[in-house]
Amino acid sequence: MTTTDPSEARREPALSVRGVAVTYGTAPLLTDVDLDVEPREVVALLGPSGSGKSSLLRVVAGLLAPDAGSVTWDGVDLAGTPTHRRGFGLVFQDALLFPHLDVAGNVAYGLAASGVPRAQRGARVAELLEMVELPDHGPRSVATLSGGEAQRVALARALAPRPRLLLLDEPFGALDRDLRDRLATDVRALLHRLGTPAIHVTHDLAEAELVADRVVRLVATPAGASTLR
Repeated sequence: MTTTDPSEARREPALSVRGVAVTYGTAPLLTDVDLDVEPREVVALLGPSGSGKSSLLRVVAGLLAPDAGSVTWDGVDLAGTPTHRRGFGLVFQDALLFPHLDVAGNVAYGLAASGVPRAQRGARVAELLEMVELPDHGPRSVATLSGGEAQRVALARALAPRPRLLLLDEPFGALDRDLRDRLATDVRALLHRLGTPAIHVTHDLAEAELVADRVVRLVATPAGASTLR
């Protein structure tokens, strides 16, 4: 009789997308999309504008219901699970910071909403601001931040509640090339340090290769919809 070493057993993906299809109006946008994200893996989703990258991210987040297919986390089907109960973090191209809160208040927002005690919130905010290299920015108004600083704050806010998965929708698209490349490198290092799996949407191959462990492409089918290759 032989036994299997648990360390050699096949590890199931954390996130599994199967057969997802999305229609925009009457036109097919995504068709038969399959995607796995392993624990601790950063995947870049690459494709031109209009290829359905953001729509696929919205399906994973629960912001958009697919016309077909499934999204599972650790083998559990997420159909019917609202966005706020999926435990995923979201970062968009527009940082969407709360203007009435300072930097620390923005980072702490998800912690406060989850009922984390104030003392623990403060320690977590300090930890995240250190990680994104903004250790002294807590009291600052978000109106005083540069584009790169605002995106770092948005990243810290998304990571503060320790999300199971981070979803980044072209977060560096409005930044110049040098800053984009530096942030992509920093984000990759931070996600690996935290062990947080992520999907990073971009149309920029250089950015995708800097931030991700693996790059997947959305390509057009003969019917005009996009699927992954």
